[in-house]
Amino acid sequence: MPAPVLVLAAVSSVQFGAAIAATLFDELGPGGASALRVGLAAVILLVVWRPRVRGVERADLRLAGALGLTLGVMNLCFYEALDRIPLGIAVTIEFAGPLLVAVFGSRRPLDVVWVVLAAAGIVLLIGPGGGTAVDPVGVAFALAAAGFWMAYIYLNKRTGAAFPGGSGLAIAMVVGALVVLPAGVMHVQAAVAQPGLLGTALVVALLSSVLPYSLDLEALRRLPAAVFGVLMSLDPAIAAVVGFVVLGQALGMRELAAIGMVVVASAGSAALSHR
Repeated sequence: MPAPVLVLAAVSSVQFGAAIAATLFDELGPGGASALRVGLAAVILLVVWRPRVRGVERADLRLAGALGLTLGVMNLCFYEALDRIPLGIAVTIEFAGPLLVAVFGSRRPLDVVWVVLAAAGIVLLIGPGGGTAVDPVGVAFALAAAGFWMAYIYLNKRTGAAFPGGSGLAIAMVVGALVVLPAGVMHVQAAVAQPGLLGTALVVALLSSVLPYSLDLEALRRLPAAVFGVLMSLDPAIAAVVGFVVLGQALGMRELAAIGMVVVASAGSAALSHR
């Protein structure tokens, strides 16, 4: 399968997974949903890849550990944001991370234009100076998730090069599960007693972690980090559509225009990177 198709499949999968996860927040909270998502994903990846730690260089283990820490905190921050602001808005703000990766990987002066356009879109989306302001705490969590998403792209690429198959990702996911477990341990205990919640959490783990991260890992083996970042230019738009279809989160013209500005900024950078 071509690498761009892998990236787009990962994008769609993770947005549907996020929308389904949002339906768990009333009973599990963002911490519980995040702990179950990452924990179940870790179990699945361990069974599939059966990674061996013995004989692995310490530097490579530290790399996988850093990726796991990044995954865990990124997921928790995003769910905390999603609990406070609509999916399309949360993803658009978070998308500043991969867009900056794309720009940092370039030396073209024109990329400044794309950064300014994306920044203007995010400012318009947040809504200062009029309209209905977005929850500032949710915005802060989304911005934090954006920073960890940047780190994820770089660390995932290096991990994919250091470990065979998805074994490095499996080790990282175990570390990520341990990182987020304290935030949702009480809710996890309640979910174990409810098969319905546990089954939904399993679907979320597959759609939001196992499938997209595995696809990302394979795509990053074939693509530079900058190209990987810009290929996800439709991510905010897909999130807005999924949020409306699954969660009924309708966005106004201002929000849609702002999301469009971010998508155009990323698409413009992607087109010139391809050339």
